[in-house]
Amino acid sequence: MKYLKPVIKGVKKPFKLIKVFLKQKAGWLDKPKIVPYKGYGNANEVFIKGMVIEDKGLSKPKDSQHFWQNMLAAIKRFSSDEIPGVRVKAELLGKSLTTETDEMGFFSFHFKFNKEEKELLKKKWHTVHFELLDEIIENQPHIYATEEVRIISPEQNRVIVSDIDDTALVSHSTQTLRKLRLMLLKNALSRNPFPGVSKFYQALSDGKDKKEDNPFFFVSSSEWNLYDLLEDFFILNHFPKGVFLLRRLEHSIYQFWKSGGGSHEHKYEKIKSLLHFYQEQKFVLFGDSGQQDPEIYSKIAFEFPGRIEAIYIRTIRSRSYIENNGQLDEKLAKVETLYLEVKDTHEAAKHASKHGLVAQDLPQEL
Repeated sequence: MKYLKPVIKGVKKPFKLIKVFLKQKAGWLDKPKIVPYKGYGNANEVFIKGMVIEDKGLSKPKDSQHFWQNMLAAIKRFSSDEIPGVRVKAELLGKSLTTETDEMGFFSFHFKFNKEEKELLKKKWHTVHFELLDEIIENQPHIYATEEVRIISPEQNRVIVSDIDDTALVSHSTQTLRKLRLMLLKNALSRNPFPGVSKFYQALSDGKDKKEDNPFFFVSSSEWNLYDLLEDFFILNHFPKGVFLLRRLEHSIYQFWKSGGGSHEHKYEKIKSLLHFYQEQKFVLFGDSGQQDPEIYSKIAFEFPGRIEAIYIRTIRSRSYIENNGQLDEKLAKVETLYLEVKDTHEAAKHASKHGLVAQDLPQEL
């Protein structure tokens, strides 16, 4: 069996590596698990990432789940040990790549295709197969996993990017105690979306003629540790299938209440990278006024004139960003961007219908 080597030099979190190493040597390390995240690509390139972690046995949420079971699941999400320095193989359309997890247990793959363009564009979702190549524990079974990548063709007209917390999912991000209560005591079944938002997003995916199938990206300051909860929540509440772009955990288990806080610069970087990667498409951005979405989205619109069709901001604070930034809507109009602050989903849907982003015969709930 290959044992992990706690290489300290140049490593930001040496104690984490030593902990995993000692647990493995003592036989205390649980079975490893590959946790891939949905990826994305175009006709020539595909990106997908994930983690190798210690399997803590997180199960799917149930209606009858007690608050203490939800609390235990929340702690498990932030306490599982990531496994660094192990090899993972990924296969897509007959092409295989191998990489090694970094010190935080993350891996990433960048597939480049030359002759497979037609094959990639045949479907909007392709399956990627993963295999763990190293033996971490005694009598380890074969460790496999699969996940999908969304392929966006040059003919696709529009990409939708949405924040998650307090935009789609009620999170109380600006109120620490209420946020902590939701994180600890609720699960994907008992967390609440904003009224009508999943139907509105589905209408945006369908587009004006109900045939567009516009792709969705969900960009959030939440950490990858919450990926399973967010995936389950979006499926259970019938959101369009999309790609999540989250961030790495910056805090210890003792500071998990800070999840989703801090700097939101990564949102700017991730959306900007999407705009560079998908140069043929226009974008619609959704966020809220509780964090820095209005500033970030406006900045992007000015940097990419003509590319951001509309910015929708759900107001969760009394102050208005646009009122405090005189003539912002007029300035954004010059770069062909509509800016709207809304109190609820109905207001956003009505505006989107008027401007041709969704069909005019919207569901009555909107």
